[in-house]
Amino acid sequence: MPKNDSAIYQRLSRGRGLILRKALVHAFLIGSVVMVLIPFWMVIVTSFRKGDFPPSTVWINPNQLSFEHWDFVLGVPYREMVNSATGELRTIQASTPPLLWLWNSVVISLCSSLGIILLSGTAAYAFARLRFRFRRPILNALLILQMFPAVLSLVAYYVILDYIGQRFHWLGLNTIPGLIAIYLGGISVHIWMIKGYFDTVPASMEESARIDGASQFQTFVRVLLPMSVPIFAVVFILSFIYTMSEYPVASVVLQTSDTWTLAVGANSFLYEQEKLWGRFAALAVLGGFPINTVFLLCQRFIATGLTSGGVKE
Repeated sequence: MPKNDSAIYQRLSRGRGLILRKALVHAFLIGSVVMVLIPFWMVIVTSFRKGDFPPSTVWINPNQLSFEHWDFVLGVPYREMVNSATGELRTIQASTPPLLWLWNSVVISLCSSLGIILLSGTAAYAFARLRFRFRRPILNALLILQMFPAVLSLVAYYVILDYIGQRFHWLGLNTIPGLIAIYLGGISVHIWMIKGYFDTVPASMEESARIDGASQFQTFVRVLLPMSVPIFAVVFILSFIYTMSEYPVASVVLQTSDTWTLAVGANSFLYEQEKLWGRFAALAVLGGFPINTVFLLCQRFIATGLTSGGVKE
């Protein structure tokens, strides 16, 4: 075989191999996406399926299509057949609208996330830029605290909030501010995350601002914070998702249905004797809207923070 023909053959072989590898990678990625989306689709189908069946199918017959679960979740009265022989109907409406649970979850998550950013951001700045006694032992203690989940402290949370509630009723058990205060106590992991990001920002940029006459507070607000938008967006997303889906602590603190979060309210549909999968699925789908909205909004801030430089020429 001539030399030129051999080179052409090798290039064609490499091209076929590259196409094959790309096809395998795309097939793997498409399969992974399908495996992730199928459970979500099954939950959506269950929310529109007549009756209370667990998520078990990806298709629904037109005869089984029903909006009764969404009517219940959205607080819309609907009529349900009591006796199929006589055709007797009854009007059903949720005593405590699940939309109230969604509102409670959004309020708690927003307040907790903003408070976590405020407390962990200022604390992380102190650990990253300031030098004081017992700095290293405190950081190590915060690292050790991350090893213990909040579930281990449920009894302590209950006793503390019960004691505080006897003096300040708005901050005790069965109150939204009390639950927010507990969530604000779990900032140790966020302090380490933000401190690690602050350590990557050159201190020379703040020193340049100090030379120009800026105070330490001004350098923190006008130099370091604008450059740290990505990590604050990540912390906000993580804390928002956690508080929206957190159940053990919320179920202990919140004791009446009008203060429940969405996770606690959804769990009330899974009785031991009867599991209302349709209502549970509808609430699960409804709870995904705030999380997706917050993620899309924070995604813009992440991109802005990554593209905006702060280097002083």
